[in-house]
Amino acid sequence: MTNAVLGTEETTALSLFSELEKYEHEQVIFCSDKKVGLRAIIAVHNTMLGPALGGARMWPYASDLEALTDVLRLSRGMTYKAAVSGLNLGGGKAVIIGNSQTDKTEALFRTYGRFVEGLGGRYITAEDVGTDVRDMEWVRMETKYVTGISRALGGSGDPSPVTALGVYMGMKAACAERYGNDSLNKKKVLVQGAGHVAYHLCGYLRREGAKVIVSDIFEEKARRIVIEYGAEYVPADQIYDIEANIFCPAALGGILNDDTIPRLKVDIIAGPANNQLKDETIHEQMLIERGILYTPDFVINAGGLINVANELEGYNQERALSQARGIYDVIKNILKTAKKMNLTPNQAAIHLAEERLAKIGQIKQIYAGKSQYAGRLGEMNTRATA
Repeated sequence: MTNAVLGTEETTALSLFSELEKYEHEQVIFCSDKKVGLRAIIAVHNTMLGPALGGARMWPYASDLEALTDVLRLSRGMTYKAAVSGLNLGGGKAVIIGNSQTDKTEALFRTYGRFVEGLGGRYITAEDVGTDVRDMEWVRMETKYVTGISRALGGSGDPSPVTALGVYMGMKAACAERYGNDSLNKKKVLVQGAGHVAYHLCGYLRREGAKVIVSDIFEEKARRIVIEYGAEYVPADQIYDIEANIFCPAALGGILNDDTIPRLKVDIIAGPANNQLKDETIHEQMLIERGILYTPDFVINAGGLINVANELEGYNQERALSQARGIYDVIKNILKTAKKMNLTPNQAAIHLAEERLAKIGQIKQIYAGKSQYAGRLGEMNTRATA
């Protein structure tokens, strides 16, 4: 019996490290404090371009392994997102296992903040699915390595409007590729999910004259969009079966899979949800075989990262919005690269991200001085010229 248990533990350990090696992570931190109910995982994927920045997602995962798999994929996506968007940031993410409707407390988020502080700036946290500005203000009580705080405290507030603008511009770029022009007027768009980003996105779509059909597992959230923007509501289980121009995943990941892809009757997939493809290779190929243009999620939803990254330099909303509009050109370049190199859009986006990582990595090999020596050298120079 003892040997069998040890064998299971050894297998689990080997499986864990094989997952880390598969995604090439630098560091994964498991955070636990039973007194406050904190169970969290922080994944630092790559810090070649700068400190890893990524949100903290709170979700009632079915298992610890499901949470780990999610944070590994999400953090790798953040590396590629920062790289392809031209930001000097690395990729990281955190997941907090719990119900965001019932389990939030000041003590839980402040304890999480202590763990972030302990990483000394290698990881900078922010809000994500299930967390908001108030939660980040609790985190900020324990660490300076947090973005997405309120404007009253010098932050940028809710990044959703900037994320939504980037998605909107990415949709227009996809339309230009598919239809020869980027107009969304009279296009039918299926929006799966009615959170903050979806709410602002639907505003952009309706103002341009798009017909919007929205669904959410929480009907009351979708009804707000219906009332304010004149959208149409359908139950969550029906969204895949409606014929439309664009399907916009704006909820959780893994929704493009063996079961859902055959049901889709759309030309384009463009939305802010992370990790939309359950399997990056198999399911993007299925979309191609069905003639559906897929815009890589980690590119089109980069507006949120762009927004919080601006906090690090002193927040300027106009600059953040301008950079988010630039997602239009980034998507066009990815689709051009995909054609030129005979790659899928997702492969082309990863190629461009890894290309930038490699080029900047070469620059980092050149010694440019360490900050801890700067003060000492300054003192020496001052004495030498006195």
